[in-house]
Amino acid sequence: MTVVLGTLLLLTGAVTITADYAGPRRLVYGCKPLTIVAAMAIAATAAGGPPAPYRGLILAGLVCSLVGDVFLMLPEKRFSAGLTSFLVAHGCYIAAFVSAARAPAPLALLVPAAATGAALTVPLWPHLGRYRWPVTVYVAALVALLWQSSGWALSSGTVSARLAAVGAVLFTISDGVLAYNRFRRPFRAAQALILSTYFIAQGLIAASVGS
Repeated sequence: MTVVLGTLLLLTGAVTITADYAGPRRLVYGCKPLTIVAAMAIAATAAGGPPAPYRGLILAGLVCSLVGDVFLMLPEKRFSAGLTSFLVAHGCYIAAFVSAARAPAPLALLVPAAATGAALTVPLWPHLGRYRWPVTVYVAALVALLWQSSGWALSSGTVSARLAAVGAVLFTISDGVLAYNRFRRPFRAAQALILSTYFIAQGLIAASVGS
């Protein structure tokens, strides 16, 4: 079942990316949410993996991500509402990783995570305007996401933890490209990079429920 749902996620994700460039726009409105629904189905049906609280928290994060996607696809894009929705989603994922880890994430791993956050924020800072502090809070959540997922992967070495860690890295890349494209310098390949890394990240995090 996970293979079937994973294939569906990749197919609807590919259609979303293609339609985002070539149209029709209604395919984006339909297939982008469907891709996250496929990730939710993966998390809901997967067997094994970390204890029960983990599944619930991952599903909550995916629901928040779906809400965030809807906000960002509305005719009048609600960036602040979308940012808030994904901030809550990251909070759910962080809580899930903490609940599954056998030991607290080492402080040493916070250093590269924080360096990544600084690398994302500093070049954008002069261009953020009224979004400076909301983006800073969001990047702090990404730092925590990287820190806790890598800490879990290091302490357990399980497939679930590794999938979650790679998913966190890809999510950070997706958000980093989105921020660069929005606030500093738009470029044509941005949406392909943002969406492909985002969809795969969500799929890997969902798959971590049952590995």
